[in-house]
Amino acid sequence: MGAAALGIGSSLRRCSATSISRRSAGDMRTTVIFSQLSILNRLSHRLNSSLSLTSNTMPAAEDPDDGFPYSDVPNPSRIKSERKPYVTPMKILIARAKAEKEARKAQPCRVLEEPPENGLLVPELVEVAHRVYRARGHLLSGLSQLVRVIPVLRCELCNEVHIGYVGHEIRTCTGPNSWLRSATHVWKRGGVRDVFRFPKCFHLYDRVGKPRVGHDERFSVPRIPAIVELCIQAGLNLEKYPTKRRTKPVYCIEGRIADFESVAEENESERKCSFQNVNPLIDSSSMLIEPVEKIQNLVENRISHMDQLNDEERNKVRDLSKLTLASWFEMMSGAKKIMEKYVVNTCGYCPEVQVGPKGHKLRMCKASKHQSRNGLHAWQQATLDDIVDPNYVWHVEDLNGPALNNNLKRYYGKAPAVVELCVHAGAPVPDQYRSMMRLDVVSPERDEVDLVA
Repeated sequence: MGAAALGIGSSLRRCSATSISRRSAGDMRTTVIFSQLSILNRLSHRLNSSLSLTSNTMPAAEDPDDGFPYSDVPNPSRIKSERKPYVTPMKILIARAKAEKEARKAQPCRVLEEPPENGLLVPELVEVAHRVYRARGHLLSGLSQLVRVIPVLRCELCNEVHIGYVGHEIRTCTGPNSWLRSATHVWKRGGVRDVFRFPKCFHLYDRVGKPRVGHDERFSVPRIPAIVELCIQAGLNLEKYPTKRRTKPVYCIEGRIADFESVAEENESERKCSFQNVNPLIDSSSMLIEPVEKIQNLVENRISHMDQLNDEERNKVRDLSKLTLASWFEMMSGAKKIMEKYVVNTCGYCPEVQVGPKGHKLRMCKASKHQSRNGLHAWQQATLDDIVDPNYVWHVEDLNGPALNNNLKRYYGKAPAVVELCVHAGAPVPDQYRSMMRLDVVSPERDEVDLVA
């Protein structure tokens, strides 16, 4: 018995484990538990608990039962010297360019068949273009009234925007001399233009025949919002911004576009609509058919607080916020659908965009590495956020509550400024932004920061 005890003790010292020995009547049972096994058991227990928590708060995107996948808070803005990520991988772009080069060699002269590359419109997107343009008008009209009740603040020295009566204390200012203020913001009252931004681009009269604007034409070609130009190229007709409509496809001769349409047919096509069976006034969204005029002038300029409204006015403001939010989703979904067919380019280093098959030739880029490009833009495929900047803001649970603390910023969520504004005006929280706004997270108090892991 003594030799056995010595052997057990030596093995315990070599393995650095713990031994628990219990004596009962008549026998002695010795149980040796290795430290490695105990660590694995603790890790497995924590892993199982973390998986059970994430399964409740973070649904998988592949699950068809879940209506919307989990979306986290957007990452901070990239470093200005870094290039924007490519929408299509570079290997696919190179392979596509090689295939197009081989096709030109095999058939130097060919007729382009698929719209809109051949100069014709996509019939099913003409109605979508009218809906997007109409939704944009409803959105601007609704926001111009909501900003009178819901306060919008903007920093004087950077592009930061906040929805609330008191600006947040999160130190993210990147303006001039921000290091002297410890990156704190200097807040002032904002407006509709601060809620979201519509970047502008050059209007193209002929997107196929002359897809580029030269540097000498920068003052003669008008600049309009990129989403309006996208709707014009997709079939929207505006008298102020005329565009060329074709009835016959164009030819591609050794990579160059050739249009053999006669002058008479060209003039006739300008007088007539290319697709007579499409009614631009049809709108499938019942929310956008409702006139906005019935809820205009609800709020006087002297009213700047929700508490000053009566019950009837609050209900009307709630209806206005619902209509505005529906217009926002209608515009974004329609623009995304149009961008699947019509090409939109953006600079890889600056916010410049251009709707069309190619980017312009203006030497106006002042971003990183512009000296090596002689001021030209580094064009690449654009995303939806490039033509409609959602301008993510920090989510505030209570507009009358205290300011957001910098030490608790990891517990706060974010949302597009339009969504945050409409939610505080009474609209329901959209399902796709619930996880991003972190509505299921209870942030600790300021005096509890050190007690939270």
